Amino acid sequence: VFGPTRKASRIEGSKVFAKELMAKHGIPTGRYEVFDSYDDACRYVKPQAFPLVVKADGLAAGKGVTVAKTEAEAVKALHECLVERVFGAAGDQVLVEECLRGWKEIEYEVVRDARDNCITVCNMENLDPMGIHTGESIVLAPSQTLNDEEYQFLREIAIRTVRHFGIVGECNIQYALDPHSLAYRVIEINARLSRSSALASKATGYPLAYVAAKLGIGYTLPEIPNTITRRTTAFFEPALDYIVCKVPRWDLTKFQGATTDIGSEMKSVGEVMAIGRTFPEVIQKSLRMLDIGVNGLNPNAFEFDDLRANLKNATTHRIFAIARAFWEDMELEEIHELTQVDRWFLHQIKEIVDLGAQMTAEGWPITPKILEEAKRHGFSDQAIGQLTKAPRGSVRAMRKEHDIL
Repeated sequence: VFGPTRKASRIEGSKVFAKELMAKHGIPTGRYEVFDSYDDACRYVKPQAFPLVVKADGLAAGKGVTVAKTEAEAVKALHECLVERVFGAAGDQVLVEECLRGWKEIEYEVVRDARDNCITVCNMENLDPMGIHTGESIVLAPSQTLNDEEYQFLREIAIRTVRHFGIVGECNIQYALDPHSLAYRVIEINARLSRSSALASKATGYPLAYVAAKLGIGYTLPEIPNTITRRTTAFFEPALDYIVCKVPRWDLTKFQGATTDIGSEMKSVGEVMAIGRTFPEVIQKSLRMLDIGVNGLNPNAFEFDDLRANLKNATTHRIFAIARAFWEDMELEEIHELTQVDRWFLHQIKEIVDLGAQMTAEGWPITPKILEEAKRHGFSDQAIGQLTKAPRGSVRAMRKEHDIL
C-alpha cells in the first residue's frame, strides 16, 4: 500500500485495516500516510496542501503532534520525529495527515452488546474548532450548534460504525464536521472508555464503566439495571434537559519557558464541570471553579498585548480574549474569522459581556428583571455586586426578597 521502502508495523497494520474497513462501508476518514524514512516523508510533504499534521508513532494521545503550516515546519517536525527522536517515541514511524482545522469537533459515546443492541449515550461538542486537542478544549454536552439533521446523521453513522467493527462494550467516536455542509471525517475511534467517557458518565448519569464491564462478560443492555436512575435499564438513551460544560485547567506558570499556546498536544492537568440551563450559565460557573482568580467570564480579567493574535492563535485564555474583543466593540464576524468558533457560541458570549456592561452602567440598585436575567446568565452574587458596586450582602437580600432562587 505504501510502497516498497515501507515496512509493516503495528501502526500501519492497525490503521490501514481500520481505514480500509471504513472505506468499504462508505465512512470517510482523514487522509494520511505513514513513513519510517525521513527522506521519503520529506518528498511526500513537498507538494502537499498545508497545513498538515505530523504525528510521532508510539506516544500517548496528544504528545508529539505538530500542526505544520509550511513546508519548513513539516520538515522540522519530521526531523524531530525520525532523526532526532526528541519525543522519545516507542516506535520509529511518523504519520502525516490532512489538517481539518476550523471544522467542528463532535463526539458520540456508544454502547453495544453481543446481541447487536446499540445506543448512543451522549453526544458532545467542542467549543474550540478542530486543531485543539479535546483535552485542551471547552466541551459542551449535549451539542449546541447541530441541527436535528446533523445530529441524527452523525448518530446513525456512529451506530453503523460500531456495528461494522463488531465492538462489544463502550466506544467513543469523534468526528470532524464541516460547518458549511454535511461533509465529515471520522477522526478517532476509541473502542474503550476514554477521558471523554468520564465526562459523559457524569453529564448523563449513565454509568458507562459499570455497563461496559457487564457487557464484556456477556450481559445484554436490557438485562443491566441503571444503578443511577434505579428505574430504567441500560437500554434507554439518556435525555438531557440541561447543559453540561467542561473547561480544562492549566498550571503552565509552574514551568519555566512554557507558553500559554494550546493546540494538538495536550498540556492541561485537570478539568472542571458545571451543570445549568443555559450556555452562559455553565461557562461562567466553570470559569469560577477553575480557581484562577476570576468570578466568571470577565472581559477585563487578563491583559492582552495583541488581542487579535490571542484570538487567532489559541491560548489558555482565549475565552477571555473573545470576551475582551466584544468589550472593545470588535465585530462578531471578525472574531469568528480569527477564532473559527461557531457564531452561536460567540453570540452567547456577547450576551454575557453586554449584560455585564449594562449592570456596570446602571449601577446599584438594579431592577429585579435585570437581576433575574443576570442569574440566568450565570453571574454570581459577588460578580453582580462588583459590577454594580452594591453594598455587601444586598444582592442576595434582593434575590430572596423577589424570590429569585
